[in-house]
Amino acid sequence: MELTKEQITSVKGRGFLQNRGTGCFSGRVVSAGGLFTSDDLRHVAECAERFGNGNVVFTSRQSAEIVGIPYNRIPEAERFVEDHGLMFGGTGAKIRPVTACKGDTCVFGNIDTRALSRTIHERFYLGMRDVRLPHKFKIGVGGCPNSCMKPSLNDVGIEGCRTVTLDRGSCRGCSRCIVSEACPVGAVSVADGGPSIDKDRCIGCGICVGKCPFKALVRDSESACRVYVGGTWGKKKRIGTPLPGTVSESEVPDMIEKIILWYKENAYAKERLASTIDRLGMEALISTIVTDDILGRKAEILSSDIKEQ
Repeated sequence: MELTKEQITSVKGRGFLQNRGTGCFSGRVVSAGGLFTSDDLRHVAECAERFGNGNVVFTSRQSAEIVGIPYNRIPEAERFVEDHGLMFGGTGAKIRPVTACKGDTCVFGNIDTRALSRTIHERFYLGMRDVRLPHKFKIGVGGCPNSCMKPSLNDVGIEGCRTVTLDRGSCRGCSRCIVSEACPVGAVSVADGGPSIDKDRCIGCGICVGKCPFKALVRDSESACRVYVGGTWGKKKRIGTPLPGTVSESEVPDMIEKIILWYKENAYAKERLASTIDRLGMEALISTIVTDDILGRKAEILSSDIKEQ
């Protein structure tokens, strides 16, 4: 069956990418932050056996890609996964599937990455699925500065941190400071009979928490998140720029929305967020997202046409 360019483009927008040299396609079943239940996986496997060639490939965006679906069987495959609470997608100039590490179970996890990625998935991937952006927009959630999920290589990356408070009244001035020895970046030094923390050097990894036998170092009650913007990897590479300071988990969704709106309003067609930031400067973005003013123009921004150069 000879397919037209229009046919190929049409199904690509629904999450189906043509297999090279064939009339078959790989369909991407989207996850929320990489989580599939055992029931989900059974249905993915059944879909692959019924409509594809039996193979499933997991993508870098944590989707399950069913390989070898003939063009004329795509509608059947779509109905099958929808009947089981799943969906194809993850392509196009829009918000892409949210990725997340296993920070909810990992011993190094500083935030509940699963819950946060689910919130982001529902609010942006699902809530803005019909919003066309200048280019694709990737969001990644990492539980700690080990950066397994590479949040700094996403358009917006979230990194869980632990902020700590030094209780000098509990410090015994040990000749050998276990907290100082535990710090992997040398942010804790000992002088004048006690430790001090270099806030500029500290990365918020939380490894120091619990090391002091006298509880002189206390973890703050609410986890903090570092936000990176403008990361990208591929033909053009840019490490995401960390925004100043940190925000709480509850503040993350609004922060992401303001960044998306700024991008939609200022970027040219086919321009990634990284290029928009480099063209206009970080200060232009920061000055916008420190207030909520842009949220009041959400409907206007999302309904406007993409800027052309």
